[in-house]
Amino acid sequence: MTEQRPIQPTPVGALRFNTDSAKLEYFNGSEYVNITTDSPEQNTGGTRGLIVGGRSNGSGVTHMQFANIDTTGNFQDFGDLTEDKRVPMGMGNRVEGRICGGLDSSYSANVDKITIASQGNATDTIDLTEAAYNGAAMASSTRGIRAGGSPGSGELVTIDYMTFGNDQNFVDFGDLTDDRQSFGGCASPTRGVMMGGFDAPARVNYIEYITISTLGNGADFGDLLATRTPNQGVMSNAVRGLAFGGGAPGPVAGNSNTIEFVTIATLGNAQDFGDVTGTGGDRAGCSSTTRAICALGASNSDTTVNYVQIMSTGNSIDFGDLNQGTYEAGGLSNGHGGLG
Repeated sequence: MTEQRPIQPTPVGALRFNTDSAKLEYFNGSEYVNITTDSPEQNTGGTRGLIVGGRSNGSGVTHMQFANIDTTGNFQDFGDLTEDKRVPMGMGNRVEGRICGGLDSSYSANVDKITIASQGNATDTIDLTEAAYNGAAMASSTRGIRAGGSPGSGELVTIDYMTFGNDQNFVDFGDLTDDRQSFGGCASPTRGVMMGGFDAPARVNYIEYITISTLGNGADFGDLLATRTPNQGVMSNAVRGLAFGGGAPGPVAGNSNTIEFVTIATLGNAQDFGDVTGTGGDRAGCSSTTRAICALGASNSDTTVNYVQIMSTGNSIDFGDLNQGTYEAGGLSNGHGGLG
């Protein structure tokens, strides 16, 4: 029997195995091309996590520090940002990292760019839609997203996004359900999740989510068990999102040492995971597919870093020390949950 040509045109994304080249190919709309694979393991020997910027002795800092999340040990120097950045918003895909906004002498819309697998200083590339610091950041393999934050007075309700692989400015994505700052974001490949925060005059416990590949406003996900400002201490793999400690209502420091988690693909309230050592309120963290690590951020001299296995529950344990003590920092990695 003679094989007939298909009646319908080949759909974009169709797969085939090329027996001549012994490679898997996909149809890009005009031709079949090879599927390339990449991973943090190929580039760096494991998922590389960075703690970027922060505050020391009352001023913002430019240093970036990195470690292999899949091991334990102390962080090393990566390079410098183009400007001092307190509470910047960090995001990355497998290849590049973007460190967005921040505060020192003024509030910044500047977005720095790094190549995560290498070391060296950042370059000034693009801008946020507005100056902001202390908001939430999340990413998929194609998009980086900034949500909320503060422009210097009050809180922002806006969400904006950029596309990795080019140097075009952030553009509007939508709005949060309520303006806020001092909160963190994490992601699966399809969903971004934002937890807690501060909406003057009080801290809040709500969680909301967005669908990363679309445009639109945030929607209610559920509530945290504790009202808190986790700052950048929110991270995930593709299944679970975690919130590490943070500022909580109360006398003096009033900080929380609890860890909570949500299942990103569902809706509902957070559940108890365990405790993190110390009660610093200005945490920063990053994650791989298996681990979340968190710089505790109790003071400008605090070098403590803890970690947990994301798919378990229990208290955090010691990972190692930062290369330089800091708080009010940001975090990013090339192997987090938004990348699958």
